[in-house]
Amino acid sequence: MTDAYRQIIDTLARCKRVLVTTHVRPDGDALGSTAAMVMGLKKKGIDAEVLLLSHLPRKYAFIYEEYAIPFIDVERGFPPTFSLDSYDALLVIDTGTWSQLPGLEPYVARFTKPKLVIDHHLTQQDWADTKLVVTEAAAAGEIVFEVLEQWDIELDAPMATALFLAICTDTGWFQFSNTRPFTMHLAAELMEAGVDTDRMYQLLYQNERAERVALQTRALQSLQLLAGGKLAVMRVTRDDFSTSKAGVPDTENLINIPLQIRAVEVSLLFTEPLDDGPVRVSLRSKGQVDVAKFAEQFGGGGHARASGLKVDGKFGEVLDQVVTAMVQRLAEQAVAS
Repeated sequence: MTDAYRQIIDTLARCKRVLVTTHVRPDGDALGSTAAMVMGLKKKGIDAEVLLLSHLPRKYAFIYEEYAIPFIDVERGFPPTFSLDSYDALLVIDTGTWSQLPGLEPYVARFTKPKLVIDHHLTQQDWADTKLVVTEAAAAGEIVFEVLEQWDIELDAPMATALFLAICTDTGWFQFSNTRPFTMHLAAELMEAGVDTDRMYQLLYQNERAERVALQTRALQSLQLLAGGKLAVMRVTRDDFSTSKAGVPDTENLINIPLQIRAVEVSLLFTEPLDDGPVRVSLRSKGQVDVAKFAEQFGGGGHARASGLKVDGKFGEVLDQVVTAMVQRLAEQAVAS
């Protein structure tokens, strides 16, 4: 057992009550990992609940609802009575950056008890007492599994289902390049523990609302191929949301569709905010461009093939700025090769 695993386990073992949280707009990995961790902590007699900085997404709500995972939703803002004082530790899963934890930093700054991070993203900020970051992991769920296993917590069907949700969504049902042999071995072990993969697939990939499909259609109608076809650019505007009656969570995975095109090396999806917030940009790469490094110049980050960023400014101006920078990056790459 490495020092980071040991430190995480030893710290949690001393706790009576733990607050677990994850990044804003949580995906399947974030929600599956937090659910599995809460279940694991409870098996050790430790009270735990999840702090959600966004509403629980309908697509993944089953994992919290079916296993009664307690959570606090602060989508509309932290209540005046909110405090971390009643917790013995704060555990952040699937992110290590403040940009993904809006509104939480002031509370953490006043929190003198252990602050822990379990993550698999390259982009990190140095604020936690203990960080367990495994960048080769396909999902945070893989690391959570290892923590629970090394803590001698018995794997049951509910925990296995939560962990399977984490890894199958972050690997695109084991199609993405981040899928490694460990991922497949773990998937098999989780299936043996009782995961109903047929039901899981139907819930995740055959359960879409008509509004999401309408939004996807509008996004595809905006598709542009630039840089000699190497760059795909799509946009989702406020009008698209209004016309389709879809929401921001319905943009999930739209970014991956243009990668089906043979010549495309990088895909960008620009999402116009519904309020006065920043423009969200999702980036995907087939591997020729490190989009995590590219995103860092705009204050974003993530993985080499999947990252994101947020930029304040007018939608059209932000789009032009980021697209111009990516076209330049692709041109520089072409010269270098």
